[in-house]
Amino acid sequence: MHMDAVDALRAFFIFASYEDLRILPEWTKIKFPQILSVSLSGSLRSRFVPYGARATSTVESNSSLCKPPSTSLVTHTLDSLAALRVPHGYFTQFYIASVLSSLFWATQVLSRGPAFQAIATRIHPEHLQNTMSLNQVFLCWVLMLVQGARRLVECFSFSKPSSSQMWFGHWLIGITFYVAVTVAIWIEGTVASGVQHDCHHYLFSLQKYTLPAHPLFRSTVCPHYTGECAIYLSLTLLAAPQGEWVNKTLLSALAFVAINLGVTAGTTRKWYTEKFGEESVRERWNMIPGVY
Repeated sequence: MHMDAVDALRAFFIFASYEDLRILPEWTKIKFPQILSVSLSGSLRSRFVPYGARATSTVESNSSLCKPPSTSLVTHTLDSLAALRVPHGYFTQFYIASVLSSLFWATQVLSRGPAFQAIATRIHPEHLQNTMSLNQVFLCWVLMLVQGARRLVECFSFSKPSSSQMWFGHWLIGITFYVAVTVAIWIEGTVASGVQHDCHHYLFSLQKYTLPAHPLFRSTVCPHYTGECAIYLSLTLLAAPQGEWVNKTLLSALAFVAINLGVTAGTTRKWYTEKFGEESVRERWNMIPGVY
């Protein structure tokens, strides 16, 4: 309750990012040997990481293994947690939360409302030495609102009937992230969006799950994730307080986005490999060309 509000936001993003780092595939420990010294087993990744079509294929592949069921308490507990799922369509709620939160904090900041006061009075002086200008706050707020509204429209426009599900933990963290990032936009004081929109529209246009052939997908498995990272990178730079290169709170949010989507990009590559063969994605980067 007495923790600095800025530090609390950064801690949330970093902690959530660390949890995602722990469930990256084993080969990534070559690149992150110290951070990933304690990596989750494949059985945990298969339970909690995949969702949508990737989750379906994982369940099918696991059920094909004729192993006797384990009766251990740990396995039973993990299976019970993994069974707590929500419809994949709940992704729409992320962007509803984002838009409503952006509008809520706009009214709170402008009126110096009680919610704003509750956070503002918990910011240590050290975080107020170099602050964002009002123009920066307004610009980043508008961009965040546009991002949330655009993704909400895409969810309604590009959605298809599906029985896919995702683990409730993904849903809970997603809601929390979008509420937290709309605070990060103002607490220290769109090309990428267009690329991401093109990717989403193309994926929606596919009649069924096939290997994407759009130019944006020829060198990268998940270019729409690249666009998402670029959006938050732009906000991180645009919201830099006076005398700073970046907004450190949004930088921690960017770390969460990049790691979270990096995990999903890895499972997407695995899904493509299993469905279409290794050659189909051999020449493609997962998310960031030349890096990952």
